[in-house]
Amino acid sequence: MSQTPVITPDQLQVGMYVHLDLKWFDHPFAFSHFKITSEDQIKTIRGLGLKTLRFSPELSDAKLQTVLSPLEAAPDPVVAKAVVPELQLEPSPAMQAKRAMMAQMKVRREAAERIERAFVDTAQTVRDIERDLYSRPAETVQQASKLVQKIADSILSAPELAIQVMGDKLGGEELYFHSLNVTMLSMMMARDLSLPVEVVGVLGVGALLHDIGRKEVPDKILMKTEPLTPAERNFFELHPTYGVEMAKRMHLASTALAIIGQHHELFDGTGFPNKLKGEAVHLLSRIVVIANYYDELCNPVSIADALTPHEALSLMFAKLRGKFDPKLLSAFIRCLGVYPPGTIVQLSNGLIGMVSTVNTARPMKPIVVIYDAEVPKEEAILLDMDSQSDLNIGKAIRPVQVPREVYNYLSPRKRVSYYFDSAAKRPAAGHP
Repeated sequence: MSQTPVITPDQLQVGMYVHLDLKWFDHPFAFSHFKITSEDQIKTIRGLGLKTLRFSPELSDAKLQTVLSPLEAAPDPVVAKAVVPELQLEPSPAMQAKRAMMAQMKVRREAAERIERAFVDTAQTVRDIERDLYSRPAETVQQASKLVQKIADSILSAPELAIQVMGDKLGGEELYFHSLNVTMLSMMMARDLSLPVEVVGVLGVGALLHDIGRKEVPDKILMKTEPLTPAERNFFELHPTYGVEMAKRMHLASTALAIIGQHHELFDGTGFPNKLKGEAVHLLSRIVVIANYYDELCNPVSIADALTPHEALSLMFAKLRGKFDPKLLSAFIRCLGVYPPGTIVQLSNGLIGMVSTVNTARPMKPIVVIYDAEVPKEEAILLDMDSQSDLNIGKAIRPVQVPREVYNYLSPRKRVSYYFDSAAKRPAAGHP
């Protein structure tokens, strides 16, 4: 064990960064190591029965780094702590709050499992739709419309909308569907913009089928990871036109045709196939353009080229802003937050986590899965940033920058898929 200074409980001061050598479930704090911010915390720590605590001078307030003469290096934590008294008639208010937090985390885990089951069912429906486009066009349109209506009813009726990144228990990356992601993200924006329900339905169908023209493009072009030749590029850029021809045979609404034909047309006129500019691109197409561009940055053909959700959003806003309708791009960022689901982050207290859920009503206060080696992965801390007034996200981190054990614990998927929880309202701010 590293030579970590230790102190006794009577040496505790506000500003110290301490480590509690107790199981996470046996103390009332959100974390097992943290900076003390109040006398109440000191009082609570002293009541835990610990004889000594490990103390990190380098993480403590500067004035405390040299004030103390720490004891000898900490022995094994099991020896360092006293036995916590078993007879305690009533748990402290802090411990009651911790238990409430744990109960809420259990509810969130159950919700995540429900959402993942719904995602798998929806992904299977999308697979059927994409498979039957040619053989059963009329039935496919009906199936697509029914699916979109179901999603739209759920999204538009919810008091709050939580965007959740899918976990790693879904059976592999083949359950990633670009068309489903684009549909979900487009309808998220539609909700934010308060578009009429009938418009959202058409938007959803157009978004779900926006890439049907790719069926006319050879796989060797679609799956090529090296730069396309000019001839291949020209062929690829015709897929929106092919899609419109297919959509006409399927008797889709004119607005859906516009989405399919214009989903690569950019606001500055540099898109394809017709280099339309500004409001010459249909409003609903401009929504799908943003969702499509973002998802292709996060989930390119070559995984090695993938940007993190945070990087993709930052690139679109900082360097590519002119390519998108500015009002719609603002709505997109407003919904996803600066740190979209799937982003690995470092909190202001130094802990590492992954943004798992963003609530569109409070996008800067997501729910974060926290890495803690002392907490089993299946019981990982789900921290609602909205309940932590003294804690914030410090920065985003690329997955390759975190240790392998941290990456495996957080389990970010190679391909980022989103789904929505619209069944339950999140607790009010300040309550875990």
